[in-house]
Amino acid sequence: MSRPVIENRTYDELVIGDRVAIRHTVSQNDVELFAHLSGDVNPAHLDEAYAASTRFGKRIAHGMLSGGLISTVLGTRLPGPGTIHLGQSLRFTAPVMIGDTVVVTLTVKEKRERRVVLFDCTVAKTDGTVVVTGEAEVMAPKDKVRREPVELPQVILRRSHGVHEGFVARAQAGSRIPTAVAHPCDETSLRGALEARDAGIIEPVLVGPVEKIETLAHRLGLDLAGCRLVEAPHSHAAAARAVELARRGAVQLLMKGSLHSDELLHEVTARETGLRTGRRISHVFLMDVPSYPKPLFVTDAAVNIVPDLETKADIVQNAIDLFRGLGLGTPKVAILSAVETVTPKIPTTLEAAALCKMAERGQITGGLLDGPLALDNAISLEAARIKHIEGPVAGQADILLVPDLEAGNMLAKNLSFLAGAEAAGIVLGAAVPIVLTSRADTVRTRLASAAVAALYAAVIAAEPGAAPATLKAA
Repeated sequence: MSRPVIENRTYDELVIGDRVAIRHTVSQNDVELFAHLSGDVNPAHLDEAYAASTRFGKRIAHGMLSGGLISTVLGTRLPGPGTIHLGQSLRFTAPVMIGDTVVVTLTVKEKRERRVVLFDCTVAKTDGTVVVTGEAEVMAPKDKVRREPVELPQVILRRSHGVHEGFVARAQAGSRIPTAVAHPCDETSLRGALEARDAGIIEPVLVGPVEKIETLAHRLGLDLAGCRLVEAPHSHAAAARAVELARRGAVQLLMKGSLHSDELLHEVTARETGLRTGRRISHVFLMDVPSYPKPLFVTDAAVNIVPDLETKADIVQNAIDLFRGLGLGTPKVAILSAVETVTPKIPTTLEAAALCKMAERGQITGGLLDGPLALDNAISLEAARIKHIEGPVAGQADILLVPDLEAGNMLAKNLSFLAGAEAAGIVLGAAVPIVLTSRADTVRTRLASAAVAALYAAVIAAEPGAAPATLKAA
């Protein structure tokens, strides 16, 4: 199939009165891309709330976006390739709103020496309202040019749904949650705890070598005001002491500092001194995926390596309890495998079917379960339709239960690094929520993780039935 070509009009071919018009519907993407390119982030163009207070009552497009459409005609239609833009004078007479269709009309007004041509320029809405008038002066091409247009790369605008900001705002509206931070002895962990303190989310209890923490704070210019410091000589002792504080109710939340996750979780799961409950410990990523219309939970991608059926039941229940505890309603849970049919050749499909039956019999409560589902028909209504998969979960999952840690870790990182998702995460199943911060986490991610954990800790404190169970010495 042949592609359309761009063909110019040389100076000699141009005649006074020659005219070309193009139509363009101004979209939100146009406005946001122009703001990115130009740096013009005037709230009149981008902020709905601010724009409502202006004389226009809603967002308007940048004036020079219309000017750019004039340049489009000059460079591609009249005169076209080979044109050199010498000057332009414009007058803006009315606003262009997002969704307006405009007609850009250029007319040859005058031909001068040295191939200089003057154009009359008009941009008008389809209702006849003129929004731009002016003139453009160009040097018209001498030689004939006829070429296929260059194929432009696809541009995808990644928009956050504000999921994490919503959690942070809700946490800030409540009380600060006393939080034991285990061994905050590097910049990332100490700064992360203090950021959550400054945001009004937690009340940090810094557990570790006090002198080392104070020296680090001084070197980084960080203020420890309002922080309680608890001495522990090294990371192992800090983990044990932090867990002890949670066990006796002095704190309602744990946060990992500069120690390995296994080191902290070892103390959490200690049979006699830890924070074990009737549930297995598991991790949940709360993903804000620009291309998905709602929060997406991925579990377990950080703790349980190859969970068996019993463990998966706990992983699912932990995620359901968190979803409901955050006030998000009844979650749709997709149990993932490579295919959507049950086959003994793929054991995870058998486990998916068993989990669904467990939910039917009340062994897993509070959510709608379906599986096995492949990833496409778990999150795409169109994929589910094509494969004739019906039900309330297919194509619109809230929680994705992955087959194992490797699959979950790869899925979460793919969403983060290829789809632009933001991922907060916490550990559940213990007597208190646990925030496992990472050196790669952004400030937004650290705050979101702390906020989610704080919100859930407050729910557990107010509604003991929301917790997995009471402390248990197995």
